[in-house]
Amino acid sequence: MTESSSEQPREGRRRNMEKPPVFAPDSSGLLSEDQFLCSICLDVFTDPVSTPCGHNFCMKCIRTCWGDSEQCHCPFCKEKFTKRPELKVNTAFREVVDLFKKKTVLDKPEVLCDACIGVKQKALKSCLDCGLTFCKSHLEPHDHIPKLKKHRLINPLENLQDYICQRHERPLELFCRDDQNYVCQFCTEGDHKNHNTVLIEEESGEKKSQLEKTQTEVQLMIQDRLKKIKDIKQSEELRKRNTEKEKADSAELFTALIRSIERSQAELVKTMEEKQKAAERKAEDLIKELEQEITELKRRDSELEQLSHTEDHLHLLQIYPSLCRPPHTKNWTDISIDHHLSVETVRNALSQLQKSLNERLTETINEKIRESVSTELKRIQQFAVDVTLDADTAHPKLILSDDGKQVTHGDTKQNLPDNPKRFTYHAMILGKEGFSSGRFYFEVQVSGKTEWDLGVARESINRKGKITLAPENGFWTVILRNGNEYKACADTPVHLSLRKKLQKVGVFVDYEEGLVSFYDVESRSHIYSFTGQSFTEKLYPYFDPCANDGGKNSAPLIISPVLKTEKILYSNCNRNNRKK
Repeated sequence: MTESSSEQPREGRRRNMEKPPVFAPDSSGLLSEDQFLCSICLDVFTDPVSTPCGHNFCMKCIRTCWGDSEQCHCPFCKEKFTKRPELKVNTAFREVVDLFKKKTVLDKPEVLCDACIGVKQKALKSCLDCGLTFCKSHLEPHDHIPKLKKHRLINPLENLQDYICQRHERPLELFCRDDQNYVCQFCTEGDHKNHNTVLIEEESGEKKSQLEKTQTEVQLMIQDRLKKIKDIKQSEELRKRNTEKEKADSAELFTALIRSIERSQAELVKTMEEKQKAAERKAEDLIKELEQEITELKRRDSELEQLSHTEDHLHLLQIYPSLCRPPHTKNWTDISIDHHLSVETVRNALSQLQKSLNERLTETINEKIRESVSTELKRIQQFAVDVTLDADTAHPKLILSDDGKQVTHGDTKQNLPDNPKRFTYHAMILGKEGFSSGRFYFEVQVSGKTEWDLGVARESINRKGKITLAPENGFWTVILRNGNEYKACADTPVHLSLRKKLQKVGVFVDYEEGLVSFYDVESRSHIYSFTGQSFTEKLYPYFDPCANDGGKNSAPLIISPVLKTEKILYSNCNRNNRKK
Protein backbone atom coordinates (compact mmCIF):
# COMPACT_ATOMS: atom_id res chain seq x y z
CA MET A 1 0.00 0.00 0.00
CA THR A 2 1.42 3.42 -0.99
CA GLU A 3 1.86 6.31 1.36
CA SER A 4 -0.70 8.40 -0.46
CA SER A 5 -3.33 5.71 -0.09
CA SER A 6 -2.65 5.50 3.61
CA GLU A 7 -4.19 8.94 4.03
CA GLN A 8 -7.53 7.79 2.59
CA PRO A 9 -10.28 6.55 4.94
CA ARG A 10 -11.34 2.92 4.55
CA GLU A 11 -14.70 2.68 2.76
CA GLY A 12 -16.95 -0.26 3.37
CA ARG A 13 -15.71 -0.98 6.89
CA ARG A 14 -18.02 -1.11 9.85
CA ARG A 15 -19.23 2.31 10.92
CA ASN A 16 -20.34 3.66 14.22
CA MET A 17 -24.09 3.00 13.96
CA GLU A 18 -25.13 5.28 16.80
CA LYS A 19 -28.40 7.09 16.19
CA PRO A 20 -27.88 10.77 15.16
CA PRO A 21 -28.73 13.22 17.92
CA VAL A 22 -32.19 14.75 17.97
CA PHE A 23 -32.17 18.31 16.72
CA ALA A 24 -34.60 19.53 19.35
CA PRO A 25 -35.91 23.08 19.63
CA ASP A 26 -33.53 25.30 21.58
CA SER A 27 -32.84 28.95 22.13
CA SER A 28 -31.88 29.35 18.49
CA GLY A 29 -35.43 28.40 17.46
CA LEU A 30 -34.30 25.44 15.32
CA LEU A 31 -36.73 22.61 14.67
CA SER A 32 -36.71 18.87 15.41
CA GLU A 33 -34.93 16.30 13.22
CA ASP A 34 -38.17 14.91 11.70
CA GLN A 35 -38.90 18.26 10.10
CA PHE A 36 -35.66 18.06 8.11
CA LEU A 37 -36.43 14.67 6.56
CA CYS A 38 -37.85 14.20 3.05
CA SER A 39 -40.98 11.98 3.22
CA ILE A 40 -39.95 10.23 -0.03
CA CYS A 41 -36.30 9.26 0.61
CA LEU A 42 -36.58 9.58 4.44
CA ASP A 43 -33.21 11.36 4.52
CA VAL A 44 -32.20 14.94 5.29
CA PHE A 45 -33.31 17.31 2.50
CA THR A 46 -31.05 17.91 -0.49
CA ASP A 47 -32.01 21.00 -2.48
CA PRO A 48 -35.40 21.30 -0.74
CA VAL A 49 -38.39 22.54 -2.78
CA SER A 50 -41.89 23.41 -1.61
CA THR A 51 -45.17 22.36 -3.29
CA PRO A 52 -48.19 24.71 -3.43
CA CYS A 53 -49.76 22.80 -0.52
CA GLY A 54 -46.79 23.75 1.70
CA HIS A 55 -44.93 20.42 1.97
CA ASN A 56 -41.21 20.03 1.31
CA PHE A 57 -39.27 17.43 -0.68
CA CYS A 58 -35.84 16.93 -2.22
CA MET A 59 -35.76 18.34 -5.75
CA LYS A 60 -34.61 14.98 -7.18
CA CYS A 61 -37.15 12.97 -5.19
CA ILE A 62 -40.22 14.98 -6.25
CA ARG A 63 -39.11 15.05 -9.91
CA THR A 64 -38.62 11.28 -9.88
CA CYS A 65 -42.02 10.86 -8.20
CA TRP A 66 -43.87 12.97 -10.77
CA GLY A 67 -41.99 11.69 -13.82
CA ASP A 68 -43.36 13.13 -17.08
CA SER A 69 -46.95 13.45 -15.90
CA GLU A 70 -48.72 16.77 -16.45
CA GLN A 71 -51.23 16.18 -13.65
CA CYS A 72 -49.38 15.95 -10.34
CA HIS A 73 -50.27 15.59 -6.67
CA CYS A 74 -48.49 15.99 -3.35
CA PRO A 75 -47.02 12.61 -2.27
CA PHE A 76 -47.67 13.57 1.37
CA CYS A 77 -51.21 14.99 1.50
CA LYS A 78 -52.37 13.78 -1.99
CA GLU A 79 -53.61 17.27 -3.00
CA LYS A 80 -53.97 17.41 -6.80
CA PHE A 81 -52.46 20.24 -8.85
CA THR A 82 -54.30 21.10 -12.05
CA LYS A 83 -51.07 22.48 -13.48
CA ARG A 84 -47.62 21.04 -12.86
CA PRO A 85 -45.90 23.38 -10.35
CA GLU A 86 -42.59 25.00 -11.28
CA LEU A 87 -40.11 23.74 -8.71
CA LYS A 88 -37.41 26.08 -7.36
CA VAL A 89 -35.01 25.45 -4.50
CA ASN A 90 -36.16 27.09 -1.29
CA THR A 91 -32.88 28.87 -0.54
CA ALA A 92 -33.91 30.11 2.90
CA PHE A 93 -34.95 26.64 4.01
CA ARG A 94 -31.82 25.12 2.45
CA GLU A 95 -29.69 27.36 4.71
CA VAL A 96 -31.59 26.08 7.74
CA VAL A 97 -31.09 22.49 6.53
CA ASP A 98 -27.34 23.11 6.07
CA LEU A 99 -27.18 24.55 9.59
CA PHE A 100 -28.92 21.42 10.86
CA LYS A 101 -26.39 19.21 9.07
CA LYS A 102 -23.49 21.17 10.56
CA LYS A 103 -24.98 21.03 14.03
CA THR A 104 -25.54 17.29 13.68
CA VAL A 105 -21.85 16.88 12.86
CA LEU A 106 -20.80 19.17 15.71
CA ASP A 107 -23.03 17.33 18.15
CA LYS A 108 -21.25 14.05 17.51
CA PRO A 109 -18.95 13.11 20.40
CA GLU A 110 -15.31 14.12 19.85
CA VAL A 111 -12.64 11.39 19.52
CA LEU A 112 -9.82 12.06 22.01
CA CYS A 113 -6.10 11.31 21.71
CA ASP A 114 -4.99 7.98 23.23
CA ALA A 115 -1.41 9.27 23.88
CA CYS A 116 -2.30 12.37 25.93
CA ILE A 117 -1.77 12.23 29.69
CA GLY A 118 -4.07 14.30 31.86
CA VAL A 119 -6.33 16.51 29.78
CA LYS A 120 -6.76 14.70 26.49
CA GLN A 121 -6.72 16.69 23.25
CA LYS A 122 -8.99 16.26 20.29
CA ALA A 123 -7.74 13.50 17.96
CA LEU A 124 -6.66 14.32 14.43
CA LYS A 125 -6.00 10.85 12.98
CA SER A 126 -6.19 7.18 13.88
CA CYS A 127 -3.30 4.88 12.93
CA LEU A 128 -4.34 1.40 11.87
CA ASP A 129 -0.80 0.05 12.29
CA CYS A 130 -0.32 1.50 15.77
CA GLY A 131 -3.90 0.80 16.79
CA LEU A 132 -4.05 4.24 18.45
CA THR A 133 -5.65 7.61 17.87
CA PHE A 134 -3.43 10.72 18.01
CA CYS A 135 -3.86 14.46 18.44
CA LYS A 136 -1.89 16.86 16.28
CA SER A 137 1.20 16.95 18.49
CA HIS A 138 1.40 13.20 19.04
CA LEU A 139 0.86 12.61 15.32
CA GLU A 140 4.02 14.54 14.34
CA PRO A 141 6.35 11.48 14.49
CA HIS A 142 4.29 9.95 11.68
CA ASP A 143 5.32 12.95 9.56
CA HIS A 144 9.09 12.66 10.21
CA ILE A 145 10.08 9.10 11.04
CA PRO A 146 10.43 7.08 7.78
CA LYS A 147 9.04 3.87 9.29
CA LEU A 148 6.00 5.63 10.72
CA LYS A 149 5.39 7.43 7.43
CA LYS A 150 4.33 4.11 5.97
CA HIS A 151 1.61 3.63 8.57
CA ARG A 152 -1.97 3.86 7.41
CA LEU A 153 -3.79 6.87 8.81
CA ILE A 154 -7.56 7.44 8.72
CA ASN A 155 -9.95 9.97 10.20
CA PRO A 156 -10.20 9.59 13.96
CA LEU A 157 -12.44 6.75 15.15
CA GLU A 158 -13.73 6.09 18.63
CA ASN A 159 -14.12 2.39 17.94
CA LEU A 160 -10.75 1.85 16.30
CA GLN A 161 -10.56 -1.71 17.63
CA ASP A 162 -13.31 -2.67 15.17
CA TYR A 163 -10.84 -1.96 12.35
CA ILE A 164 -8.04 -4.06 13.85
CA CYS A 165 -7.77 -7.84 13.57
CA GLN A 166 -8.08 -9.08 17.17
CA ARG A 167 -6.02 -12.18 16.35
CA HIS A 168 -3.05 -10.62 14.56
CA GLU A 169 -3.43 -6.99 15.69
CA ARG A 170 -3.14 -5.88 12.11
CA PRO A 171 -5.46 -3.59 10.09
CA LEU A 172 -8.57 -5.21 8.61
CA GLU A 173 -7.82 -4.13 5.05
CA LEU A 174 -9.23 -7.12 3.15
CA PHE A 175 -12.68 -8.70 2.70
CA CYS A 176 -13.13 -12.48 2.42
CA ARG A 177 -15.96 -13.18 0.00
CA ASP A 178 -16.07 -16.86 0.91
CA ASP A 179 -16.70 -16.22 4.63
CA GLN A 180 -18.22 -12.74 4.21
CA ASN A 181 -16.08 -11.04 6.87
CA TYR A 182 -13.12 -8.68 7.21
CA VAL A 183 -9.56 -10.05 7.47
CA CYS A 184 -6.00 -8.77 7.74
CA GLN A 185 -3.03 -9.68 5.54
CA PHE A 186 -1.89 -12.36 8.00
CA CYS A 187 -5.34 -14.01 7.94
CA THR A 188 -4.88 -14.77 4.23
CA GLU A 189 -1.82 -16.85 5.08
CA GLY A 190 -3.77 -18.97 7.60
CA ASP A 191 -7.47 -19.77 7.90
CA HIS A 192 -8.35 -17.75 4.80
CA LYS A 193 -5.58 -19.12 2.58
CA ASN A 194 -6.80 -19.67 -1.00
CA HIS A 195 -10.04 -17.80 -0.18
CA ASN A 196 -11.38 -15.15 -2.51
CA THR A 197 -10.20 -11.95 -0.78
CA VAL A 198 -10.25 -8.41 -2.16
CA LEU A 199 -9.38 -4.99 -0.81
CA ILE A 200 -12.11 -3.47 1.29
CA GLU A 201 -12.22 -0.51 -1.10
CA GLU A 202 -13.01 -2.84 -4.00
CA GLU A 203 -15.76 -4.68 -2.09
CA SER A 204 -17.18 -1.39 -0.89
CA GLY A 205 -17.23 -0.09 -4.47
CA GLU A 206 -19.19 -3.13 -5.65
CA LYS A 207 -21.59 -2.84 -2.72
CA LYS A 208 -22.12 0.82 -3.60
CA SER A 209 -22.89 -0.18 -7.19
CA GLN A 210 -25.36 -2.76 -5.93
CA LEU A 211 -26.94 -0.18 -3.63
CA GLU A 212 -27.26 2.26 -6.55
CA LYS A 213 -28.84 -0.51 -8.61
CA THR A 214 -31.20 -1.34 -5.74
CA GLN A 215 -32.02 2.35 -5.34
CA THR A 216 -32.80 2.55 -9.06
CA GLU A 217 -35.06 -0.50 -8.75
CA VAL A 218 -36.83 1.03 -5.74
CA GLN A 219 -37.34 4.28 -7.65
CA LEU A 220 -38.73 2.30 -10.60
CA MET A 221 -41.05 0.47 -8.19
CA ILE A 222 -42.20 3.84 -6.86
CA GLN A 223 -42.85 5.07 -10.39
CA ASP A 224 -44.62 1.82 -11.26
CA ARG A 225 -46.91 2.13 -8.24
CA LEU A 226 -47.57 5.80 -8.93
CA LYS A 227 -48.48 4.83 -12.50
CA LYS A 228 -50.72 2.10 -11.12
CA ILE A 229 -52.46 4.68 -8.90
CA LYS A 230 -52.89 6.89 -11.96
CA ASP A 231 -54.31 3.98 -13.98
CA ILE A 232 -56.74 3.08 -11.18
CA LYS A 233 -57.90 6.70 -10.89
CA GLN A 234 -58.33 6.93 -14.66
CA SER A 235 -60.23 3.65 -14.63
CA GLU A 236 -62.51 4.88 -11.86
CA GLU A 237 -63.05 8.17 -13.69
CA LEU A 238 -63.90 6.27 -16.85
CA ARG A 239 -66.22 3.99 -14.90
CA LYS A 240 -67.90 7.06 -13.40
CA ARG A 241 -68.40 8.61 -16.83
CA ASN A 242 -69.78 5.33 -18.18
CA THR A 243 -72.18 5.07 -15.23
CA GLU A 244 -73.41 8.63 -15.84
CA LYS A 245 -73.85 7.81 -19.52
CA GLU A 246 -75.75 4.62 -18.71
CA LYS A 247 -78.02 6.60 -16.36
CA ALA A 248 -78.65 9.15 -19.11
CA ASP A 249 -79.28 6.37 -21.65
CA SER A 250 -81.72 4.66 -19.25
CA ALA A 251 -83.61 7.92 -18.73
CA GLU A 252 -83.71 8.44 -22.49
CA LEU A 253 -84.90 4.85 -23.00
CA PHE A 254 -87.76 5.18 -20.53
CA THR A 255 -88.67 8.60 -21.90
CA ALA A 256 -88.89 7.06 -25.38
CA LEU A 257 -90.94 4.19 -23.95
CA ILE A 258 -93.37 6.59 -22.27
CA ARG A 259 -93.74 8.53 -25.51
CA SER A 260 -94.35 5.30 -27.36
CA ILE A 261 -97.04 4.32 -24.84
CA GLU A 262 -98.63 7.76 -25.16
CA ARG A 263 -98.63 7.47 -28.96
CA SER A 264 -100.16 3.99 -28.81
CA GLN A 265 -102.74 5.15 -26.30
CA ALA A 266 -103.63 8.05 -28.59
CA GLU A 267 -103.93 5.65 -31.51
CA LEU A 268 -106.21 3.36 -29.48
CA VAL A 269 -108.40 6.28 -28.41
CA LYS A 270 -108.55 7.49 -32.00
CA THR A 271 -109.52 4.00 -33.19
CA MET A 272 -112.24 3.73 -30.57
CA GLU A 273 -113.55 7.22 -31.41
CA GLU A 274 -113.64 6.34 -35.09
CA LYS A 275 -115.57 3.15 -34.33
CA GLN A 276 -117.95 5.13 -32.13
CA LYS A 277 -118.55 7.68 -34.89
CA ALA A 278 -119.11 4.88 -37.39
CA ALA A 279 -121.63 3.31 -35.02
CA GLU A 280 -123.35 6.67 -34.60
CA ARG A 281 -123.57 7.13 -38.37
CA LYS A 282 -125.01 3.63 -38.73
CA ALA A 283 -127.62 4.35 -36.04
CA GLU A 284 -128.58 7.62 -37.73
CA ASP A 285 -128.99 5.83 -41.08
CA LEU A 286 -131.14 3.12 -39.48
CA ILE A 287 -133.28 5.70 -37.72
CA LYS A 288 -133.75 7.61 -40.97
CA GLU A 289 -134.71 4.43 -42.79
CA LEU A 290 -137.13 3.46 -40.01
CA GLU A 291 -138.71 6.91 -40.05
CA GLN A 292 -139.24 6.64 -43.83
CA GLU A 293 -140.90 3.24 -43.38
CA ILE A 294 -143.06 4.63 -40.56
CA THR A 295 -144.18 7.47 -42.82
CA GLU A 296 -145.07 5.01 -45.56
CA LEU A 297 -146.87 2.73 -43.12
CA LYS A 298 -148.85 5.65 -41.69
CA ARG A 299 -149.93 6.61 -45.19
CA ARG A 300 -151.06 2.99 -45.82
CA ASP A 301 -152.88 2.96 -42.45
CA SER A 302 -154.70 6.16 -43.38
CA GLU A 303 -155.78 4.69 -46.71
CA LEU A 304 -157.02 1.55 -45.01
CA GLU A 305 -158.94 3.58 -42.49
CA GLN A 306 -160.72 5.51 -45.24
CA LEU A 307 -161.53 2.42 -47.26
CA SER A 308 -162.95 0.63 -44.24
CA HIS A 309 -165.82 3.22 -44.27
CA THR A 310 -166.22 3.67 -48.06
CA GLU A 311 -169.55 2.98 -49.88
CA ASP A 312 -167.79 2.79 -53.23
CA HIS A 313 -167.67 -0.96 -53.45
CA LEU A 314 -166.37 -0.97 -57.02
CA HIS A 315 -163.33 1.16 -56.13
CA LEU A 316 -162.66 -1.00 -53.07
CA LEU A 317 -162.60 -4.15 -55.17
CA GLN A 318 -160.30 -2.51 -57.72
CA ILE A 319 -157.55 -1.49 -55.24
CA TYR A 320 -157.97 -4.41 -52.82
CA PRO A 321 -155.20 -6.58 -54.41
CA SER A 322 -152.61 -3.79 -54.00
CA LEU A 323 -153.66 -3.14 -50.43
CA CYS A 324 -153.35 -6.82 -49.51
CA ARG A 325 -149.72 -7.03 -50.69
CA PRO A 326 -147.20 -6.57 -47.80
CA PRO A 327 -145.62 -3.14 -47.70
CA HIS A 328 -142.00 -2.76 -48.95
CA THR A 329 -140.33 -2.74 -45.54
CA LYS A 330 -137.16 -4.33 -44.05
CA ASN A 331 -137.18 -7.19 -41.58
CA TRP A 332 -135.88 -5.52 -38.42
CA THR A 333 -136.06 -8.59 -36.21
CA ASP A 334 -132.35 -9.46 -36.38
CA ILE A 335 -131.11 -5.87 -36.41
CA SER A 336 -129.89 -4.54 -33.04
CA ILE A 337 -127.65 -1.73 -31.82
CA ASP A 338 -124.99 -2.28 -29.07
CA HIS A 339 -124.93 0.29 -26.31
CA HIS A 340 -121.07 0.04 -26.14
CA LEU A 341 -118.10 -1.25 -28.18
CA SER A 342 -117.91 -5.03 -28.28
CA VAL A 343 -115.51 -6.84 -25.94
CA GLU A 344 -113.85 -8.39 -28.99
CA THR A 345 -113.26 -4.94 -30.47
CA VAL A 346 -111.57 -3.70 -27.30
CA ARG A 347 -109.61 -6.95 -26.96
CA ASN A 348 -108.40 -6.63 -30.53
CA ALA A 349 -107.44 -3.01 -29.97
CA LEU A 350 -105.53 -3.83 -26.77
CA SER A 351 -103.78 -6.75 -28.46
CA GLN A 352 -102.72 -4.48 -31.29
CA LEU A 353 -101.52 -1.90 -28.76
CA GLN A 354 -99.46 -4.51 -26.85
CA LYS A 355 -97.94 -5.81 -30.07
CA SER A 356 -97.05 -2.29 -31.14
CA LEU A 357 -95.55 -1.51 -27.74
CA ASN A 358 -93.48 -4.70 -27.74
CA GLU A 359 -92.17 -4.01 -31.22
CA ARG A 360 -91.30 -0.43 -30.37
CA LEU A 361 -89.77 -1.35 -26.99
CA THR A 362 -87.71 -4.16 -28.51
CA GLU A 363 -86.56 -1.90 -31.32
CA THR A 364 -85.66 0.90 -28.87
CA ILE A 365 -83.81 -1.41 -26.49
CA ASN A 366 -81.91 -3.12 -29.30
CA GLU A 367 -80.97 0.25 -30.74
CA LYS A 368 -79.69 1.44 -27.35
CA ILE A 369 -77.77 -1.80 -26.86
CA ARG A 370 -76.21 -1.47 -30.31
CA GLU A 371 -75.24 2.14 -29.60
CA SER A 372 -73.82 1.22 -26.17
CA VAL A 373 -71.79 -1.75 -27.46
CA SER A 374 -70.55 0.28 -30.43
CA THR A 375 -69.39 3.05 -28.09
CA GLU A 376 -67.79 0.50 -25.76
CA LEU A 377 -66.02 -1.18 -28.70
CA LYS A 378 -64.66 2.16 -29.88
CA ARG A 379 -63.32 2.81 -26.37
CA ILE A 380 -61.59 -0.54 -25.94
CA GLN A 381 -60.08 -0.38 -29.44
CA GLN A 382 -57.81 2.30 -27.98
CA PHE A 383 -56.04 -0.53 -26.14
CA ALA A 384 -55.17 -2.36 -29.38
CA VAL A 385 -51.78 -4.12 -29.36
CA ASP A 386 -49.69 -5.48 -32.22
CA VAL A 387 -49.96 -9.27 -31.93
CA THR A 388 -47.53 -11.55 -33.76
CA LEU A 389 -47.67 -15.34 -33.68
CA ASP A 390 -44.89 -17.08 -31.74
CA ALA A 391 -43.36 -19.76 -34.00
CA ASP A 392 -41.63 -21.37 -31.00
CA THR A 393 -45.06 -22.32 -29.57
CA ALA A 394 -46.62 -23.58 -32.84
CA HIS A 395 -47.66 -27.23 -33.14
CA PRO A 396 -45.67 -28.94 -35.96
CA LYS A 397 -48.79 -29.18 -38.17
CA LEU A 398 -49.41 -25.42 -38.11
CA ILE A 399 -48.20 -23.27 -41.02
CA LEU A 400 -47.39 -19.59 -40.36
CA SER A 401 -47.17 -16.71 -42.80
CA ASP A 402 -43.83 -14.88 -43.15
CA ASP A 403 -45.14 -11.85 -41.26
CA GLY A 404 -46.43 -14.01 -38.39
CA LYS A 405 -50.00 -12.72 -38.82
CA GLN A 406 -51.71 -15.81 -40.35
CA VAL A 407 -51.92 -19.46 -39.32
CA THR A 408 -53.41 -22.49 -41.09
CA HIS A 409 -53.52 -26.19 -40.32
CA GLY A 410 -51.42 -28.53 -42.50
CA ASP A 411 -51.95 -32.25 -42.84
CA THR A 412 -48.30 -33.17 -42.32
CA LYS A 413 -46.09 -32.64 -39.29
CA GLN A 414 -43.07 -30.46 -39.94
CA ASN A 415 -39.68 -31.41 -38.55
CA LEU A 416 -39.39 -28.72 -35.89
CA PRO A 417 -37.16 -28.67 -32.79
CA ASP A 418 -39.05 -29.46 -29.60
CA ASN A 419 -38.86 -26.98 -26.75
CA PRO A 420 -40.80 -26.36 -23.51
CA LYS A 421 -42.93 -23.68 -25.18
CA ARG A 422 -44.14 -25.77 -28.16
CA PHE A 423 -47.58 -27.46 -28.24
CA THR A 424 -47.14 -31.11 -29.23
CA TYR A 425 -50.58 -32.67 -28.62
CA HIS A 426 -53.09 -30.04 -29.79
CA ALA A 427 -52.55 -27.87 -32.90
CA MET A 428 -52.38 -24.60 -30.94
CA ILE A 429 -50.23 -21.48 -31.00
CA LEU A 430 -49.75 -18.37 -28.82
CA GLY A 431 -48.85 -14.77 -29.48
CA LYS A 432 -45.26 -13.67 -28.85
CA GLU A 433 -45.95 -11.04 -26.20
CA GLY A 434 -47.56 -11.77 -22.85
CA PHE A 435 -49.36 -9.29 -20.60
CA SER A 436 -49.32 -9.23 -16.79
CA SER A 437 -51.17 -5.95 -16.19
CA GLY A 438 -53.37 -3.30 -17.78
CA ARG A 439 -55.69 -3.74 -20.77
CA PHE A 440 -55.10 -5.08 -24.27
CA TYR A 441 -57.21 -5.76 -27.37
CA PHE A 442 -56.71 -7.51 -30.72
CA GLU A 443 -58.86 -8.57 -33.70
CA VAL A 444 -58.81 -11.81 -35.69
CA GLN A 445 -60.47 -12.52 -39.07
CA VAL A 446 -62.29 -15.88 -38.96
CA SER A 447 -64.27 -15.70 -42.22
CA GLY A 448 -64.44 -18.77 -44.44
CA LYS A 449 -63.85 -21.19 -41.56
CA THR A 450 -66.10 -23.91 -40.15
CA GLU A 451 -64.13 -24.45 -36.92
CA TRP A 452 -61.73 -22.39 -34.81
CA ASP A 453 -60.68 -21.55 -31.22
CA LEU A 454 -59.79 -18.03 -30.11
CA GLY A 455 -59.04 -16.21 -26.86
CA VAL A 456 -56.24 -15.92 -24.28
CA ALA A 457 -54.27 -18.42 -22.19
CA ARG A 458 -52.03 -18.18 -19.15
CA GLU A 459 -48.31 -18.88 -19.43
CA SER A 460 -48.26 -22.09 -17.39
CA ILE A 461 -50.82 -24.05 -19.47
CA ASN A 462 -50.18 -27.68 -20.39
CA ARG A 463 -48.51 -27.72 -23.81
CA LYS A 464 -47.57 -31.39 -24.09
CA GLY A 465 -50.72 -33.34 -23.21
CA LYS A 466 -54.47 -33.48 -23.70
CA ILE A 467 -56.34 -30.44 -22.35
CA THR A 468 -59.88 -29.14 -21.97
CA LEU A 469 -60.55 -25.50 -22.79
CA ALA A 470 -61.78 -23.91 -19.56
CA PRO A 471 -60.73 -21.10 -17.19
CA GLU A 472 -59.72 -23.61 -14.53
CA ASN A 473 -57.16 -24.98 -17.01
CA GLY A 474 -55.91 -21.51 -17.96
CA PHE A 475 -57.96 -20.87 -21.15
CA TRP A 476 -60.58 -18.15 -21.76
CA THR A 477 -61.94 -18.90 -25.23
CA VAL A 478 -64.84 -18.80 -27.70
CA ILE A 479 -65.01 -21.59 -30.31
CA LEU A 480 -66.87 -22.49 -33.52
CA ARG A 481 -67.85 -26.06 -34.41
CA ASN A 482 -69.79 -27.57 -37.37
CA GLY A 483 -69.96 -24.26 -39.21
CA ASN A 484 -72.59 -22.57 -37.01
CA GLU A 485 -72.28 -23.83 -33.41
CA TYR A 486 -70.67 -21.17 -31.23
CA LYS A 487 -69.68 -21.82 -27.61
CA ALA A 488 -67.98 -19.95 -24.79
CA CYS A 489 -65.70 -22.45 -23.04
CA ALA A 490 -66.59 -21.59 -19.45
CA ASP A 491 -66.29 -24.20 -16.70
CA THR A 492 -69.71 -25.28 -17.99
CA PRO A 493 -69.79 -24.57 -21.79
CA VAL A 494 -72.24 -21.84 -22.83
CA HIS A 495 -74.02 -22.14 -26.21
CA LEU A 496 -74.11 -18.77 -27.99
CA SER A 497 -77.03 -17.69 -30.17
CA LEU A 498 -75.72 -15.26 -32.79
CA ARG A 499 -77.79 -13.55 -35.47
CA LYS A 500 -75.00 -13.62 -38.05
CA LYS A 501 -71.98 -15.79 -38.80
CA LEU A 502 -68.85 -14.20 -37.33
CA GLN A 503 -66.37 -12.70 -39.79
CA LYS A 504 -64.03 -10.85 -37.44
CA VAL A 505 -63.71 -11.29 -33.67
CA GLY A 506 -62.34 -8.73 -31.21
CA VAL A 507 -60.77 -9.94 -27.94
CA PHE A 508 -60.41 -7.53 -24.98
CA VAL A 509 -58.72 -8.20 -21.63
CA ASP A 510 -58.74 -6.05 -18.49
CA TYR A 511 -56.14 -7.80 -16.30
CA GLU A 512 -56.92 -6.02 -13.03
CA GLU A 513 -60.69 -6.34 -13.49
CA GLY A 514 -60.43 -10.06 -14.29
CA LEU A 515 -62.37 -9.51 -17.54
CA VAL A 516 -62.10 -11.24 -20.94
CA SER A 517 -64.68 -10.05 -23.54
CA PHE A 518 -65.37 -11.08 -27.15
CA TYR A 519 -67.00 -8.82 -29.79
CA ASP A 520 -68.41 -9.20 -33.30
CA VAL A 521 -66.42 -6.44 -35.00
CA GLU A 522 -68.55 -6.34 -38.17
CA SER A 523 -71.92 -5.87 -36.42
CA ARG A 524 -70.25 -4.08 -33.47
CA SER A 525 -72.06 -6.32 -31.00
CA HIS A 526 -71.07 -8.14 -27.81
CA ILE A 527 -70.59 -11.93 -27.97
CA TYR A 528 -69.61 -13.08 -24.46
CA SER A 529 -67.61 -12.03 -21.36
CA PHE A 530 -65.73 -13.97 -18.70
CA THR A 531 -66.04 -11.83 -15.54
CA GLY A 532 -64.69 -11.99 -12.00
CA GLN A 533 -61.57 -13.93 -13.03
CA SER A 534 -58.35 -13.82 -11.00
CA PHE A 535 -55.17 -13.52 -13.07
CA THR A 536 -51.83 -14.17 -11.37
CA GLU A 537 -49.47 -14.72 -14.32
CA LYS A 538 -48.90 -13.57 -17.88
CA LEU A 539 -51.72 -13.95 -20.41
CA TYR A 540 -50.99 -14.64 -24.09
CA PRO A 541 -53.25 -14.36 -27.18
CA TYR A 542 -54.35 -17.91 -28.08
CA PHE A 543 -55.24 -19.38 -31.52
CA ASP A 544 -56.28 -22.76 -32.96
CA PRO A 545 -57.32 -22.85 -36.67
CA CYS A 546 -58.53 -26.49 -36.20
CA ALA A 547 -58.17 -29.32 -38.75
CA ASN A 548 -58.58 -28.73 -42.50
CA ASP A 549 -61.50 -31.18 -42.77
CA GLY A 550 -60.67 -32.07 -46.38
CA GLY A 551 -60.27 -28.42 -47.36
CA LYS A 552 -63.58 -27.27 -45.87
CA ASN A 553 -61.73 -25.47 -43.09
CA SER A 554 -58.54 -24.50 -44.92
CA ALA A 555 -59.00 -20.72 -44.51
CA PRO A 556 -56.41 -19.13 -42.16
CA LEU A 557 -56.93 -17.26 -38.91
CA ILE A 558 -55.68 -13.74 -39.67
CA ILE A 559 -54.59 -11.18 -37.07
CA SER A 560 -56.07 -7.94 -38.43
CA PRO A 561 -54.90 -4.36 -37.87
CA VAL A 562 -57.33 -2.44 -35.65
CA LEU A 563 -59.04 0.74 -36.84
CA LYS A 564 -58.60 2.68 -33.61
CA THR A 565 -61.04 5.16 -32.09
CA GLU A 566 -58.87 8.16 -32.95
CA LYS A 567 -59.35 7.43 -36.65
CA ILE A 568 -63.08 6.88 -36.18
CA LEU A 569 -63.47 10.12 -34.27
CA TYR A 570 -61.41 11.93 -36.93
CA SER A 571 -63.67 10.61 -39.68
CA ASN A 572 -66.80 11.60 -37.73
CA CYS A 573 -65.33 15.04 -37.15
CA ASN A 574 -64.69 15.47 -40.90
CA ARG A 575 -68.25 14.38 -41.69
CA ASN A 576 -69.64 16.87 -39.17
CA ASN A 577 -67.50 19.65 -40.63
CA ARG A 578 -68.72 18.82 -44.14
CA LYS A 579 -72.33 18.97 -42.89
CA LYS A 580 -71.68 22.42 -41.43
